[in-house]
Amino acid sequence: MVQGPLKNLRYDALVFDFDGVLVDSEEIKVDAFASLYSEDGPEIVQKVVEYHRANFGVSRLLKFKYFEETLLRRRYTPEAGRSLARRFSEMVEEKVVEAPWVPGAREFLESYGKVLPLYVASGTPDEEIRRITAKRGILHFFKAVYGSPPGKAELLERIVREGVFRRERVLMIGDARADYEGARKAGVSFLGCSRGGDSLPAPTIADLTSLEKKLFEKT
Repeated sequence: MVQGPLKNLRYDALVFDFDGVLVDSEEIKVDAFASLYSEDGPEIVQKVVEYHRANFGVSRLLKFKYFEETLLRRRYTPEAGRSLARRFSEMVEEKVVEAPWVPGAREFLESYGKVLPLYVASGTPDEEIRRITAKRGILHFFKAVYGSPPGKAELLERIVREGVFRRERVLMIGDARADYEGARKAGVSFLGCSRGGDSLPAPTIADLTSLEKKLFEKT
């Protein structure tokens, strides 16, 4: 699958968001947020889901803080956030492990995992995203897998620093505004991957079947 010559590659490292970019798992998390707040009534559930959809890629702890304090006017503590996050993880982790691939994702990883430094920068908690990639049997494709906290910009800064990469030759591939804003703040390149989700102010592909072509295209 790898095109050549490799010296024509536009990038020295690729960084993937996880949900919605590598794995078709976004609706699993939509359903989990809805379920967690089902006892608060349909109006709250609708607002929770809308906020989550508008903030894909953002740490779930920040979302819980917003839901509790702003939507429900409840006192929020770090302990309450951790409790909600544990319940959420229990609801989604195994489902994400079993979720289908985004078209082209598995094939791309198999072809480029030994050719390019590949990374994951996810809004999923760090330990959880490492467990998920290990359980899916794909951890070996990546030089490193990172989750939240911190946010996307800080994760990208870490990758650039650790790999001693030129910023413009690092490509972040994401499906959310948080991915785009993180890449912009970190000064790295960005490519959207969206199948009808966020409208991103950047070049966008529908799935990863066309990613390889983008790696060799001239600007």
